[in-house]
Amino acid sequence: MKGTHTPVAASTKKPMITDGRIGNGGVRRSNSLSEIVEDIRSFEVEGYEEFEQHAGNAFRRPLSFATPICMDSPDSFSTTSADSSTGISGLLNIANLANGCQKTIDIDDERRVRVFYDRRISEEVAGDSIGDEFKGYVFRITGGNDKQGFPMKQGILSNGRVRMLLSEGHSCYRARRTGERRRKSVRGCIVGSDLSVLSLAIVKQGEAQIPGLTDGFVPKRLGPKRANNIRKLFNLTKEDDVRKFVIRREVVPKNPSKKPYTKAPKIQRLVTPRTLMHKRRLVTLKKRQQEKSKEAAAEYAKLLAQRNKEHRERKEELRRRRSSASRNSASKQ
Repeated sequence: MKGTHTPVAASTKKPMITDGRIGNGGVRRSNSLSEIVEDIRSFEVEGYEEFEQHAGNAFRRPLSFATPICMDSPDSFSTTSADSSTGISGLLNIANLANGCQKTIDIDDERRVRVFYDRRISEEVAGDSIGDEFKGYVFRITGGNDKQGFPMKQGILSNGRVRMLLSEGHSCYRARRTGERRRKSVRGCIVGSDLSVLSLAIVKQGEAQIPGLTDGFVPKRLGPKRANNIRKLFNLTKEDDVRKFVIRREVVPKNPSKKPYTKAPKIQRLVTPRTLMHKRRLVTLKKRQQEKSKEAAAEYAKLLAQRNKEHRERKEELRRRRSSASRNSASKQ
């Protein structure tokens, strides 16, 4: 009957195993683990050990690279995770915005950084649990990277990786073309144990000084370039000469025989007599062009009126000729 199976009588000769089928039982070799186990249970096949040896690769085939299958027997299997490491790797990138210093600190004990877990970007966290040297400090979370290098993005309420459609102006993406959009993998803004680096900024300084972070001062390499920003920095008025207050920097040549020299940025939006003359020239050219356009428009209107008048006169002359011709033909009849 269809749907039933009659057991195959046992024979002294073991069934021959081929690539496509197994001996007299007619069992087709399957790709999935469940189909292989079902075929073994539904058919009485002698030479099971030979079958297991032949199909052993199928038993040990992993489902994915992250969850390999460890087969002890055909009826039971266990999965193991590829990434068994837990906790932040211990790098805290701390920045002191007041003096421009920045320092990376390696934390060996994961329990010291658990205070940051489940916190979001821009949250303020007390640093007492990190160590005694951070007692009284308050940090603000500014970002971080996971162990694969994907950056954290503000506004994504997740502690995992998300694929976002990003365009120009978004963080974690730099557009190569105008109007280009790309779907990129970014890390959520919630701190978790899968981060390799966590970026922090000092909001409140504590009792002790941290060497290389709070005891020094790193000035800006470049000063302001725009004229109004220079005035704002030195509290100048519009009558003061901004060129005297430009911040210059010293450049040491690679050749030791040459003397060091200074460089200064070109001041933008600087009001000078030349710029004023250039502006007056542009205004004069604009007025001259406007007058020229008005004259051309008046001349065109005059010419158009003359042409329209001539056209009307020709039409009237043609109408008079036609009417006189019709009267002459009527009088002859």
